[in-house]
Amino acid sequence: IVPVIDAVTGLDRSNPPDDVIAALEADRYYRWLTFLFLPLQYAGFLLGMWFIVRGDLGVVDQVGLAVTLGFIGGLGINTAHELGHKKESHERWLAKVALAQSGYGHFHIEHNRGHHVRVATPEDPASSRMGESFYAFWPRTVLGSLRSAWGLEQRRYARRNQRPFRWGNDVLNSWLMTAALWAGIVIWLGWQALPFLIVQAVVAITLLEAVNYLEHYGMLRARVVSGGRERYEQVRPSHSWNSNNLATNVLLYHLQRHSDHHAQPTRRYQALRDYEESPALPTGYAGMILLALVPPLWFRVM
Repeated sequence: IVPVIDAVTGLDRSNPPDDVIAALEADRYYRWLTFLFLPLQYAGFLLGMWFIVRGDLGVVDQVGLAVTLGFIGGLGINTAHELGHKKESHERWLAKVALAQSGYGHFHIEHNRGHHVRVATPEDPASSRMGESFYAFWPRTVLGSLRSAWGLEQRRYARRNQRPFRWGNDVLNSWLMTAALWAGIVIWLGWQALPFLIVQAVVAITLLEAVNYLEHYGMLRARVVSGGRERYEQVRPSHSWNSNNLATNVLLYHLQRHSDHHAQPTRRYQALRDYEESPALPTGYAGMILLALVPPLWFRVM
């Protein structure tokens, strides 16, 4: 449905003027839109799990509802992405809450401290390679992101001469939030809830990784020599695929203006800008995800 709406509503290339960006970012209306998604996310999640287990549904209906909850969880991951980039500690904490449903709490660590540093390089598990199908990318990015997140926290504690197995480890405390949530649901609804918790988590993770797949597909930063040292060139607008399709931008907090997000990671979504020199996708993220699921179509288009 969203790709059709994208086709009907068209593109919005307008940018906020430079002199209003500060006021726009300070407008708390936009902040509350992200905050209020969380109670809606969890109300739908808990009600949906209750219907799956207690609602006298057939197996097909149960799986279908679990997939729907996975889509909600995927939107929760996107909300966590917006919140997790912010400087305010309560917003970063809410990002963990949003990620607890999908069991992907380590994402906000790897994404902020790993992906944004290594984007469009062979070292980045979240950047897809030219000619790589989504089905080859999925296990590489899921396992690679997990290793990256743990390594980042391990090195953080090593610099303090401490072991990483402690409450302050953001990988562990994020996973504990998921463990507590899922355990509470199993205690409430019984063990029959567990397979559907796993299904919805896999769907949510797959949606996230499909977006990761298309955002930097085939992009590669060059190696340059600076100050006698070889390093990767600075991240440029040309290293991210962008889209100005209106419907998906509204749905995903302007995530499709991805070049500006990498240039200004803490910039709030309502102030993100379009760069004329950025490579543009042929349609919005929603349509591109469908293409990514069918590799022959993806490679024909991209």
